[in-house]
Amino acid sequence: MVLANLGRFWSGDVLAANVFIALHLLGALLLGMLVGYERSYQGRAAGMRTYGLVCMASAALTVFVGVAPLWFGGSQGSGPADATRVVQGIVTGVGFLGAGVIVKDGLSVTGLTTAASIWASSAIGVLVGVGFYPAAIVLAVLCMLAMTWLQRIEQRLPARARLDVTLASSVDNAPGYDEVEAQAQSRGYAILRETLNVSYADDLMVWRFQVLALDRTQAAAPATLAQALATAGTFIRFSVSPVRH
Repeated sequence: MVLANLGRFWSGDVLAANVFIALHLLGALLLGMLVGYERSYQGRAAGMRTYGLVCMASAALTVFVGVAPLWFGGSQGSGPADATRVVQGIVTGVGFLGAGVIVKDGLSVTGLTTAASIWASSAIGVLVGVGFYPAAIVLAVLCMLAMTWLQRIEQRLPARARLDVTLASSVDNAPGYDEVEAQAQSRGYAILRETLNVSYADDLMVWRFQVLALDRTQAAAPATLAQALATAGTFIRFSVSPVRH
């Protein structure tokens, strides 16, 4: 009886289903790696392996639903399974993975593009799993182009630089907000008041805020603003860095 049940798992239909699933997994792995290559090239923590695994796992969890009658060697007589519930589980799981790559450093947030592309990679796997192969290939190519060419297009479009600025001065020589704002405006920047944070430590008054360049010519702003602050001599120390998203 046991041997007979085991034989069901090696029947022609079940073996054909295994080959069918394996081909889907291979295709999903390759498409995921295609999307992940751009992240690897950019030196991100999530690279080809991560994207390939996410895409392949999504395809595996989707494609096996299509062969539900062959589950357990076909001995249970399973009917069609609900693929939408499987997709919901994939979306939930990938959401946790995406949240893990988003990092908030002060006023800057990084990893948003990586999280979005991991989510897209799971969608590619789902498309492969349900058999929409051309759509999966198109989505993979579009993701690759979005993460490469769209960045270049963004850099050419009119935009204003946004900088994270930290200023430290002695308490006796600490400027007021109006003075700091006036200095920022004189150099072509507007302080975003909602980002302002003032703290006191080690006899130093520390200002931290973000500034927005008033025109496109300030695109190379960090070096220019840092040089201006260094020559001003008002602050004991400072830092200027682009706000990353």
